[in-house]
Amino acid sequence: MQGQVLIIGAGPVGLAMAKALREADTSYVQVEATDHVGGNWAHGVYATAHIISSRRTTQYPDWPMPKDYPAFPSAAQMCAYYEAFTDAHGLRESIRFETEVTRCAPVDGGASWTVAFADGSTEAFDTVVVCNGHHWKRVWPRWIEDFDGEALHSKDYKHPDQLRDKAVLVIGGGNSGCDLASEAARVSASCDWSLRRGYWFLPKLVGGIPTIELARADWPESLQKKALKRIIRFTLGDYTRYGLPAPDHDLYETHPTISSEIFHYLRHGRVQVRRDVASVSGRTVTFTDGETGTFDLIACATGFDVAFPMLPDGMVPVQGKTPALYGSVCRPEVRGLFVVGAYQPRYGLGPIVRPLAVEVAHWIALERDTGVATGEVLRSMGVTPPTTHLVGPFDAMRKLRWARRLRPVLRWQAKRLASA
Repeated sequence: MQGQVLIIGAGPVGLAMAKALREADTSYVQVEATDHVGGNWAHGVYATAHIISSRRTTQYPDWPMPKDYPAFPSAAQMCAYYEAFTDAHGLRESIRFETEVTRCAPVDGGASWTVAFADGSTEAFDTVVVCNGHHWKRVWPRWIEDFDGEALHSKDYKHPDQLRDKAVLVIGGGNSGCDLASEAARVSASCDWSLRRGYWFLPKLVGGIPTIELARADWPESLQKKALKRIIRFTLGDYTRYGLPAPDHDLYETHPTISSEIFHYLRHGRVQVRRDVASVSGRTVTFTDGETGTFDLIACATGFDVAFPMLPDGMVPVQGKTPALYGSVCRPEVRGLFVVGAYQPRYGLGPIVRPLAVEVAHWIALERDTGVATGEVLRSMGVTPPTTHLVGPFDAMRKLRWARRLRPVLRWQAKRLASA
């Protein structure tokens, strides 16, 4: 419908965006390609998954999780949380389930958008908000087609029976890699774990408190890193004692891996650490140190690319995994387009995405009033896109508080550009 906002996706970010638009009394339609809300938690994780960020750092600040939830809720509990949030705020009535967007085309520089759907229909909207997430476009190793056994991406892992009694090789040292290696350690015939580099691993708990909750907002990042390194030294010790390579980068330069379980299985001999894969022939894998192994299944926890297939090519440039978005959500060349949730916080999502959604709702209203793209307003004020896809949580929260205070300045600048 002309004059409405379209939200693409009903995951945690899309739901936060819907609530913000409803609070702003902005008419919208929300579409979701699957039959559930909750995004990755509803259809993209395995049955035994639990969050790695804590309950407190993941929940929306104005919608706490139930008090009987554990510190690290399960996938089923996360689904129930987002279902309850949807119903409590009357969001379900505006969601069209099993509705996939195939193309969004701007008209007159984004004055309106023509949106095509998988069923062949098209509709017009004045604003498009893309909340399609970043855990869907699988990245595979370049050599995987040379493997004659079974190949499995972490996105497609659902149950331990997929690993049971098999010689398993897990690829990747991120959180999914740790989980897959731990799962395989319990049920597989053997589990090898290939790491291409050294990673930073954090324990999930320290003194019974989720490690992620120990960071303080008033500490500079350098002090936070120093404190975490001390925690690692006293809880886990030297990584090389477990056969792990030492990190080849500083803490926070990549997304830290949070797992205590993997160290249990390393010390029990249920997981053997391997170096990076050099080549594959049949079911035999050769590693960069010259060692070899024969495997039934390779489980690839090799991550995901960031992509926006419903948008024209190049409209949102992506360098590596970092989209070039002003204010982390928009571009200066076109109005009526906001991409929300394309970056990954080193923290739980809720405390960041809710205030961000509120600001985006305000920016949508500002664009309607002035006809000027928010990205152009931000660029004219000296704002530049992030240089990394990783988001420092406390820095992001500070910027969002400033964004709220600077709304009058943003409006003044938008009006000035409109008159010019």
